Amino acid sequence: MAADVTGTELATTTPPPAQVEPQPPLQLYPHRPRFLFIYGLLGGVLALAIALVVIYAGRAITPAPKWSAWHPSGGGLGAAKQIAQTVGKSYRLPNGDQLVDVIAKEPSVSPSTGEVIPLHYIAIQSTKGTPIVHYQISPSNSVTYDLCGLGTSCSIATGKPSAERGTLVRREILELALYTFKYVGGIQNVVAFMPPPAGTQAQYAVYLRKSDVSTELKQPLVRTLKSKVPLPSAIPAREIHVVDSVTEPRVYKFGVAQAQTGDFVLVLTPLPA
Repeated sequence: MAADVTGTELATTTPPPAQVEPQPPLQLYPHRPRFLFIYGLLGGVLALAIALVVIYAGRAITPAPKWSAWHPSGGGLGAAKQIAQTVGKSYRLPNGDQLVDVIAKEPSVSPSTGEVIPLHYIAIQSTKGTPIVHYQISPSNSVTYDLCGLGTSCSIATGKPSAERGTLVRREILELALYTFKYVGGIQNVVAFMPPPAGTQAQYAVYLRKSDVSTELKQPLVRTLKSKVPLPSAIPAREIHVVDSVTEPRVYKFGVAQAQTGDFVLVLTPLPA
């Protein structure tokens, strides 16, 4: 029996393709290396700053040794006078008397007449054909010290002259100069007039420039001169060597001349070798 087939044909349908969400376009960072470099540089700077803080804090906890236990207050001639007083009273003779009185002054010389002559130049006489060397001096760059004993014409009144006592006088001059160069701003020249032997007039001076003691100024004073001043017969050999090496080549016989301009010149003549 034939049957009318009126049904619809079953067709297989393909499911629609899945929709793929669009991906955002790839973003490029052309400045990224530059930013990384800047961040790295900032990090390095920060690390350096931290290291410096640590170093500074360490130094604050353990500071460098002081150059000296005592120092003058203020500056200029006032500070030089404090140095003269403090250093002067620490040098004694075996009988306990002060070795010399120390007078700090602006650049000047006082002859036996008592007149004070201001100095404007220092001239070092020639030796072995070398030319005369001139230095201009003024209160802003120079100090003079008179080392005056209690005897006639500033001689040392008591005790016998000796090489040891002469060394002690030069030790005192060296100490005066070191304090002056270290603590009195602008000073480049120190002239110290030495006490004469009894019955004579002062005729010798020690002339030191700051550059002459640059090594001693870079280290604490106690490494050059002990804090306790010795008596003439008890100066340690090490100190004698330092005092002699610094001051002996710079001991001069002095005189005063007047230039045609009216300026007074301290004329220094080296001693025979």
